[in-house]
Amino acid sequence: MSIQEAYDRWSNTYDTDINLTRDLDRLVTENTLSNLKFRSILELGCGTGKNTLLLSKIAQTVHAMDFSASMIEKAQKKLKSTDNVTFSSSNITEPWDCRDRSIDLVVCNLVLEHIENLSSIFFEAYRCLVESGKFFICELHPFRQYQGTKANFYTETEKVEIPAFVHHISDFFEAGKSCGFTFKEFKEWWHPQDQNKVPRLVSFVFEK
Repeated sequence: MSIQEAYDRWSNTYDTDINLTRDLDRLVTENTLSNLKFRSILELGCGTGKNTLLLSKIAQTVHAMDFSASMIEKAQKKLKSTDNVTFSSSNITEPWDCRDRSIDLVVCNLVLEHIENLSSIFFEAYRCLVESGKFFICELHPFRQYQGTKANFYTETEKVEIPAFVHHISDFFEAGKSCGFTFKEFKEWWHPQDQNKVPRLVSFVFEK
């Protein structure tokens, strides 16, 4: 099953499944961004819109992208009363439909584990961002990946594990540096139920 097909299937239960990673990601995003203001935000892999509502409150405009039409459909219903968000079905491994130096903040949550080449994503983010624009990333911690953890969900008959690529902490720093970004912030995150375990998530902030 392809990554796109898996997320299309998962869209029906994504918001209601027990998922500590999803819940922690939302809290990390709020903790990092909720007190800031932006003119424009580009959200990569918006999914069902779990973070899009927050982004719509801190920006004048939000462009939310995902390659799963089913996920976008759920997000559009969730944000139907919000008039400053536009959605598009896009494969972020291809050139983005975004003008050079037009975005204040690029946001990427729980997406890059499914992307083999980090540099292409960092390159496009750098291209789209204005001077001093920021790139916020929140991803499954590689320590979890080393233990074999992958994004997964259950259907009535099976457990579906979504194909993923392991990216080491240094891979994120190297990708950012190679594209011209300045590193601003790095944090590791645990869910309250993660006591005495390796970190669940890792977040970065890079600046152009």
